[in-house]
Amino acid sequence: MKSRLACSDNVSLPRRLPPAVIALLLQGLAFFLAILLARFTTIPFTPLSLALVVGALAATLSHLAGQARWWVPIQFIFAPAQVAMLAVDVAPTLYLVIFLILLAVYWSTFRTQVPLYLSSHKVWRALEDLLPPMEGRDKSFSLMDIGSGLGGVLAHLSAVRPDGHYLGVEIAPLPFVWSWLRLRLKPNCHVRWGSLWDCDLSQYDVVFAYLSPVPMAELWEKARREMKSGSLFISNTFAVPEFPPQQTVQVDDLHHSSLYIWRM
Repeated sequence: MKSRLACSDNVSLPRRLPPAVIALLLQGLAFFLAILLARFTTIPFTPLSLALVVGALAATLSHLAGQARWWVPIQFIFAPAQVAMLAVDVAPTLYLVIFLILLAVYWSTFRTQVPLYLSSHKVWRALEDLLPPMEGRDKSFSLMDIGSGLGGVLAHLSAVRPDGHYLGVEIAPLPFVWSWLRLRLKPNCHVRWGSLWDCDLSQYDVVFAYLSPVPMAELWEKARREMKSGSLFISNTFAVPEFPPQQTVQVDDLHHSSLYIWRM
């Protein structure tokens, strides 16, 4: 099958700034405040204790600024982690290699706010029961995995239901290359490098997404515009604001995942 994928009381900060930029600005403000504290008090700070103060201030500022709750521990640990890394005698090239690997995996997260999430094996098996039944069908079905990551969902479903056609879209370079190598020998399963916003959803019987809370409202509007009548839109873990699912499947995995299902 050919794809048509072109591929509160809290302080309010400007919403047009990406969360990562806001976090960086707050980290800088926390560092400035910590330096002032060290300068105008007699407290004998060590590099690590000063970094802990920076972390505590940054975490507090993130909470007051209304950032998502997962930013609080990130902000707290950032400065102490920097001090700890500098204290370890590690070759600079190792840091460069680690940075490049992380960049290849998470490079789009800054813009999309969708990190790499991997669906569990139990979610893969739960999806089997949501595919169109084999009995009484005179043609194959099609499924798109939006943000297909390492290709686990596609590889599993294409093996257990070879009567389907499967396409994944992934924008992060390293996961895309991994999944392309993993799926290249499966004739009914393909992955494309590109943005989910460039996908045409109109030709798919099932659209599966495991993204983050941020794009769900916009993705839902795209799905309602493009998906054909009777097709299924399935989201792992993240619901659509103000549009309750027609069906929910609870998955007994480590993360207690939920599959939210809408028939279009």
